[in-house]
Amino acid sequence: MTTAFTWQGRNDTEETGDTSRWHHRVRPFNDQAQGGVALIGFAVDEGVRRNGGRPGAAQGPQALRSALANVPVLGEPALWDAGDVIGEGQSLEDAQSELAIRVARAMAQGSRPLVLGGGHEVAWGSFQGLMRARPDLQRPLIINLDAHFDLRQAAQGNSGTPFRQMADWCQAQGRPFHYHVLGISRFANTRALFDRAAHLGVHHVLDEHLQTADHLAQAQSDLAQALEQCDGVYLTACLDVLPGTLAPGVSAPATLGVPLGHVETLIDQIMASGRVLLSDIAELNPSLDEAGRTARVAARLAARMARAG
Repeated sequence: MTTAFTWQGRNDTEETGDTSRWHHRVRPFNDQAQGGVALIGFAVDEGVRRNGGRPGAAQGPQALRSALANVPVLGEPALWDAGDVIGEGQSLEDAQSELAIRVARAMAQGSRPLVLGGGHEVAWGSFQGLMRARPDLQRPLIINLDAHFDLRQAAQGNSGTPFRQMADWCQAQGRPFHYHVLGISRFANTRALFDRAAHLGVHHVLDEHLQTADHLAQAQSDLAQALEQCDGVYLTACLDVLPGTLAPGVSAPATLGVPLGHVETLIDQIMASGRVLLSDIAELNPSLDEAGRTARVAARLAARMARAG
């Protein structure tokens, strides 16, 4: 059972100047909250279980908050904590619907949601919340930093199906499906998934093509065009896009992965566009983490996303 998180951490009582850290600044999200960034936990890993992965990501939101607590405040906007969606005792689909409601509520109050997963099934709930809050969007751009397409066909939604579910929704609504995924591994996706991505017009960049500065620059050029043409961005980052040595605490650690510096460069570019309406971080599994390495890198990415607000 996940309990409410208590924000606490280091106090530099003998230091001079501003020594604020996240645990000093985060406040409970309520009806009076306006603007800033709203953290919403998705304490669920039923999608990982359904997908045959290694469960444990339900504890990810708490571990990520713990890692964020001592991060220094350096330009962050107002920080709110809207609590966790708890998967225990309800179906995955109900949890995703509840997440959608919370995302839409935060956006209605002018806050940018930053969702803390949870398995990557979090993405289907996040996207539903975005479209509930912004039905006016005509060309939303979905950007996924991930080793996997997550376009699987399955009788039940799971951590491998969220972007296929988005594609189906867009088709049913007569809307374009603009999906860019950066960090795809040729050794973690079947031919069926590559073929489906091609059929759906998905733009992807392989992990092996994001290893050098020249390749990164090309990916950034393509990304700049997509950002220019969209009217809103949903950014989602699966921690298995990173090398497994840096992020072991995920369901499927990467053997190669994209260097952290390159992932951060891409995040900075996306956030600097000013078009990000919603972001999330998925797949943090504390039960598989080693010395909290994955939680710390997840906190670094989360703070980076928040500071751009």
